[in-house]
Amino acid sequence: MPTRTARTAWNGGLQDGSGQVELSSSKVGTYDVSFPKRAADEAGGATSPEELVAAAHSSCYAMQLSAFIAEAGGTPQALDVKADVSLGEDPAGGFKLTGITLTVRGEVEGLDDDGFKAAADKAKEQCPISKALTGVEITLDAALEC
Repeated sequence: MPTRTARTAWNGGLQDGSGQVELSSSKVGTYDVSFPKRAADEAGGATSPEELVAAAHSSCYAMQLSAFIAEAGGTPQALDVKADVSLGEDPAGGFKLTGITLTVRGEVEGLDDDGFKAAADKAKEQCPISKALTGVEITLDAALEC
């Protein structure tokens, strides 16, 4: 399996500095980052490590869930996965990820709600990004769309 690369160029201090994160392997874009925007309610056109983790987690989870749905005998028609990643103060100092909520709504043929939820739970445990984030509490809200 390949290695993927991102690169960040940063100028200045934490509060007055800013940077650009480049998705180097895919070459799909370069995005602004800054700590004040990271800590603000509105991102103001800049991304953050937490948003990038959310993107990685939601996409990884969707792929893993689609595999487990098929493994259980279902056919995924559509999966809508959202990952909410929270940043907060770390009692040991600094900041840490304080929680991740995965929300998935699925249109699936061949599985009932219990079968879908079992596949969703398994995907939450087995997706590589979930495994990488074992130090963060991950909660799951999974349901089939009617």
